[in-house]
Amino acid sequence: MADPSEKAIKEYLDQARCFVAYTNDEVIGSCVLKPIGAGILELMNIAVSPSHQQRGIGTRLLETVIDKMQESGAKGLEVGTGTFGYQLAFYQRQGFRVDCIDKGFFLKNYPEPIFENGVQHKDMLRLTLEFSGDTSCQRTV
Repeated sequence: MADPSEKAIKEYLDQARCFVAYTNDEVIGSCVLKPIGAGILELMNIAVSPSHQQRGIGTRLLETVIDKMQESGAKGLEVGTGTFGYQLAFYQRQGFRVDCIDKGFFLKNYPEPIFENGVQHKDMLRLTLEFSGDTSCQRTV
């Protein structure tokens, strides 16, 4: 749900750490992190099943992941998201801050346009959450 490109997911999944939220025996949410170097992990995606959204599950899942990564000695997290929409506010509420812009990212990396509320996503914001030290944007833009 969080990434419309199955090809992209397959490219990073074998290097990733996956966390899940579940109720009873049903997985209702997931979060995928990939190391990108120097103690920094990239949050590749986070998603909650539509029938369980708007209940704080995504927030609790991300808070748990942040706590676990801090405990493990990671220096910080990085995430890429659109320049508008609920996802941006979601990450900012957790302390992520805008670090840089990857202009044209969604145009270059997805064969089909991605729209939200009638507006096409074109650029990606790179956000960082620093645990300690400098977590400058790891991507060349």
